[in-house]
Parts: sequence; structure tokens; C-alpha cells
Amino acid sequence: MTDTAITADLVRDLLQEQHPDLAGLAIREVAGGWGNQMWRLGDELAVRMQRMDPTPELQLKERRWLPVLAPRLPLPVPTPVRFGEPSERFPKHWTIMTWVPGEPLDHGSISRGAHAADTLAGFLRALHVEAPAEAPTGTGRGAHPRNCADGFEHFFQAVALDDIAADVRAVWDDAVAAQAWEGPPVWVHGDLHPANVVVSDGTLSGIVDFGDLSAGDPAWDLGAAWVLLPAGTAARFFDTYAHADEAAIRRARGLAAMKCLFLMLMGQNGDRGLPGGKPHWGPVGRAALDRVLKGV
Repeated sequence: MTDTAITADLVRDLLQEQHPDLAGLAIREVAGGWGNQMWRLGDELAVRMQRMDPTPELQLKERRWLPVLAPRLPLPVPTPVRFGEPSERFPKHWTIMTWVPGEPLDHGSISRGAHAADTLAGFLRALHVEAPAEAPTGTGRGAHPRNCADGFEHFFQAVALDDIAADVRAVWDDAVAAQAWEGPPVWVHGDLHPANVVVSDGTLSGIVDFGDLSAGDPAWDLGAAWVLLPAGTAARFFDTYAHADEAAIRRARGLAAMKCLFLMLMGQNGDRGLPGGKPHWGPVGRAALDRVLKGV
């Protein structure tokens, strides 16, 4: 039963069983998603179905913490409104959340770079506050780059970098050598890449997929200055954010380089027809890596 095909009919049956007042709303599949599959429910909701994630931990984490964080964040984020529990029909968790309107950045673009830089900085300023003692940790997101060497090496060896390999290695080594975060662990999104943010009117308009939410080093999110924003806007982002010292920016650059390698590997996998591959992520990752290497 764990490999149950997730179809519109299944989603409607589950709604009829557990949330019948919502079962009459229109259901449309949302492209993308790996650990979870998304279905649009009416105009204002979405159903997040556990798919490849082996445990419900990430969904349960979003259920627990997004209602706490959402009210003080300046951009829309998906907020759980109803819970779907495992059943004979579908033995995994599913959650009904608010829909964040806009187009995923990996299918869209940012034309208002300065506005997007200010918007991202404001969002991260609001998110990066001291996390409570019971906040999730240990996901690997939020750690110092030196503790992520295995992940970097995996991506570095898997992606064909040719003439820029030495430059990428230098950025990573500089991040590893940078002083550690000395403040209290703060809330970190942990997975800011173009498929996890939405855009409209040429700028950022929402942040999605908080499955990697944890307490740790804010540098994990600050790398988004290069991964998400157009060339030439990183300096404005850091000026507006105003809480990143030189060491944090060095760590952020290295972590951004690792994120770019991940995007490029997913692109390679897509080109080879491998499960979970995303062909269009390759060029996105390479363009972002160029921004990382130039530091702009």
C-alpha cells in the first residue's frame, strides 16, 4: 500500500473520509515535488501528500512550527489548516495548507532585482530570530560548512565543472576556514533554491517547503543572495539584511556553491532520465554558480 498511486480521485476520496466539507472543491495536480506531491484544492488551499519522504517527520514539523512562524513573516508561507491521518486507503500523512500564489522561480524570473533583494532580506531578518530550545536540530541544515564536507564532495565529484573546479573548491575551502556562528541558533529555512520560492510581478512573493526548517547558522539561508537573486544584487541584499559579518558571508558563499552543485546534479540526472531529475535545474544552477564565483 505504500506505493499507492496518488491521483485526483484518491485525494477526493481522502477528503470525503476525513474532511468532507472540502471534498467539493476543485482538485488540480501541481507539477514538481519529490518528497511530497502537491494538489491545488480550490483557489486558496493545497493538499501536501507524503510521497518519497520515508517518514512523516518533515510534514509533522511543518504542522508544528509553521503556524508559530507564519504570523510574523512578511511574505506568505504555506500554513497548515487541516491534518490528514494515515488510513487504509492511504497509509501516509497528508496536510491541507494555505496556497501561496505565484510561479516557482525555477519556472519564472526576477526582473525587479533591487525589490527582490530587499524583500528577501526583510523575510530573513524576520525569520532569523533565536529559536526555542525545542526547535528541531540535527537535520544537517544549519551546521558549519566544515561539518558538511561529505555532502560537498559528493556533489563536487558528481558534477562536470571543468575549468571552474579550482575556483569552486577555493570558495568552499574559504567557507570551511571561516569563523563559526557565535550567536544563538536561529530559525533557518535551510533549503532556499528556485523551486522553493515563488515570484509574481517580477519579484519574490512567497516562500514554500519548510521541510528542512531547523535551528542553526543563518548562513544557510544567506547563500540565497546568489542562488535566488539576479547578478549584481547580493551587495544590496547584505546591506539590507545588515546582520551578516564577513565570516557569515564567507560561509554563505560556500554553502551557496554547494547548493548550486546540487541543482546542477539534479539537472544532470534529468538529462539522463533518472528518477527525480530536473533537466531545467542544470542551467539555473550553473548561472547561480557563476554569481557565487564572482561574488555578485
